[in-house]
Amino acid sequence: MSLTLVIGNKNYSSWSLRPWLLLKQFGVRFEEIKLPLDTPEFYERVQQYSPAGRVPVLIDGELSVWDSLAICEYVNERFLGGRGWPAKVPTRVRARSISAEMHAGFGALRDALPMNCRKHVPTPPLDVEVQRDIARIRAIWRDARTHHARHGDFLFGQFSIADAMYAPVAVRFRSYAIELDEIERRYVETLLALPTMQEWFAEASTEPIAGLHERNSA
Repeated sequence: MSLTLVIGNKNYSSWSLRPWLLLKQFGVRFEEIKLPLDTPEFYERVQQYSPAGRVPVLIDGELSVWDSLAICEYVNERFLGGRGWPAKVPTRVRARSISAEMHAGFGALRDALPMNCRKHVPTPPLDVEVQRDIARIRAIWRDARTHHARHGDFLFGQFSIADAMYAPVAVRFRSYAIELDEIERRYVETLLALPTMQEWFAEASTEPIAGLHERNSA
């Protein structure tokens, strides 16, 4: 098997984190190519891998898959035998729906609170749109954890693509000291304490500081 994931800086690239975390959590072996975002090197090399000019990209032999959610779906079909989503249909539908919502929405949150794994600051002023995004995410987490707590510590009990999709939000909420209730806080702590997340943080901490963050991720 020749599987390669092309990603951006671990400190900044929230979209790269999602498929990387899924692959790591399920023990799928892959090679990693990291392109430094917003640099001449990035723009020179990214077109070799991504027709969209963005990361992440998964390369499986002659096949390339770009866009984080598409990569997660491909990994689920190709390597996980469907284990990337909850087994029960109603739960799986819910998990897919909130993952798609994360993928397509929350633009105000992304713009106001960019992912930066090294950052730990007091909560900045938040406009109404950002507050609305935060409230919606908190409600998603609270609902999932309330209904599935008996099955495990993740959104739908066991780790799934939904957790990978929301992992960068958990990083943001910690970085910017977003107020959470007990259920939400425990979920964030569980997710960020994963050995795979600790590996990501350790590697992010060694990267050069950059002025821009995730503009070339998808």
